[in-house]
Order: sequence, then C-alpha cells, then structure tokens
Amino acid sequence: MDSIQEYDMSVSRTKKILVPLATLTVAGAIAVGSGATFTSTTGNTISSVTAGSLTHTNSKSNAAIFNLTNIKPGDTVIGSVTLTNTGTLPANFSLTETLSSNAFSDKVAGDNYLKLAIHNVTANTPVYSGNFGGIIDGSATTLGEFAPGAVNTFRFTVTLDADAPNSEQGKVANATYRWDSVQGAATVTDQS
Repeated sequence: MDSIQEYDMSVSRTKKILVPLATLTVAGAIAVGSGATFTSTTGNTISSVTAGSLTHTNSKSNAAIFNLTNIKPGDTVIGSVTLTNTGTLPANFSLTETLSSNAFSDKVAGDNYLKLAIHNVTANTPVYSGNFGGIIDGSATTLGEFAPGAVNTFRFTVTLDADAPNSEQGKVANATYRWDSVQGAATVTDQS
C-alpha cells in the first residue's frame, strides 16, 4: 500500500509541475501570436512639379518702331523698343526681319544710301549694322538668353547718306520685325 501511495503522490507532484508548465507554454504562445512588435512609420509631404512659363512683352507691340516721312540727305531717325522676359523661365531671344523693301540706290555696289543700325542698349552690344533691309528676311538674328524679369532695350538708327543725290527723292524703304523667345536647353535637377 505504501507503494501505491507513493505512486499517487508522485503522479500528483508531476501534475502539479506539468500544469503550471503547460499554462506558461500556452501564455507564451498567445504572447508570440498576438503581434506585439516594435514599429516605425515616416511620411513625406506632397511632392510636386510645376511647369514654368515662357512669355515676353514688347513696348511697341503691333506698332512701328520708327516712322519718318520727308527724310533728306544727312537725316537720322531713331526708334527704340523694349523687350521684357515676363515668364518664369530663361529664354533665348531672337529678332527676325519678316519683310523688307528698299527702293534707295547703292552709292557703290553693296553700299546703299540708306543705312540701318540696331543696338542692344541694355547690354551695349551691336545687333546689326548695314544697308536698310540687309538683314535676310525670315532669318533669325540671335540676341542671347534673357533671365526671367530681364529688360532689354533695342535702338534702331536709320540714316540717309549726306551724299544722297537728287535721284533718291521720293524713294521709300520699310521693314517689319518679329521678336521670338524660346526656352533654354532642357536641364536635369538632381534633388536626391
């Protein structure tokens, strides 16, 4: 009988040890399965891209830069026009003589009695100097890059040679001009 009692006590003690161990194992499994882990989160504000604008103004838009009737030998007429890059992008500007005519004669071959000079007053650079109407019609003359907000004034000076003979009386010359602005070369902006 003693051995039965001893056996019962041994089983009883084993149960007492196993029950708490089983409880701990179940609790550990619940803790692992509950998803209790460390986390970290970051975010960014709205990333965006906005297109720039390419516009310019002409102080004499749709008007003549100069207009003089009754010019006589030695007379000069000066006109000017101001261009402003009103866009947000730098732009390459050009001047094109779209149409011209000049009935004045040549003093000597290739040297007309009526002369035209165009000068960028702001940059103090010459644009053209030669016979009136001598810019090739339809061919753009490069003026350079103007930054946003840049203002450039161009002076046109037309002169009838002081030695123009009587045969030049009543002759007419005229020209129309166009100013263009084109965006600069594409760039890569690396903000990494």
